[in-house]
Amino acid sequence: MLDVGCGTGRLEVALAGRARLWGVDATPEMLEVARRNAPGARFKLGRAEELPFKEGWFERAVLWLVVHLVAPPRALAELHRVLAPEGRLAIATFDPSYFDSFWLNELFPSLEGIDRARFPTAAELEAELGAAGFDEVRLMRVSQEAALDRDAALERIRERFISTLNMLSEEEYEAGLARAERELPERVEYRVEWLLAVASRP
Repeated sequence: MLDVGCGTGRLEVALAGRARLWGVDATPEMLEVARRNAPGARFKLGRAEELPFKEGWFERAVLWLVVHLVAPPRALAELHRVLAPEGRLAIATFDPSYFDSFWLNELFPSLEGIDRARFPTAAELEAELGAAGFDEVRLMRVSQEAALDRDAALERIRERFISTLNMLSEEEYEAGLARAERELPERVEYRVEWLLAVASRP
């Protein structure tokens, strides 16, 4: 199984002992953490658009909150290449409805527009998978309740836990952080709206 954009190895930890896993990430620092977190998995430095593996190596592949960070035509073509016939690809991303009431929207006014432009719609994702040669595409939406206490929410903002926060102007980021420090309640409750896609390589 291949985990593209593995980050700190969360999936490798979850599937330890249940699958033979390779993780790939373009950030050496992330891979250092992943190797410590999941010593039983194997990791390589690489980009989704140019995977460092031979054709047909994998039975399964996963993109978890990665598809908005890559060039989908090239990345999906590469995943098609490294999957064996009848291999399966799973993609987890945010459904556009998630951005309707994302808890950071009021703090950072530019955030919603940036995210809507970055994340694919269901129709776009289905079309991109088909263009890359995948078939039997299934799309699912899952809604999940979540909550953060105030300190954890502030820590996430300060660490710029989502890449979109790095795309804001420094003025907007600092103003939003200051407002969060003044106004965030003791508990932040929200919903996460997921878009899941599963597809097969013929």
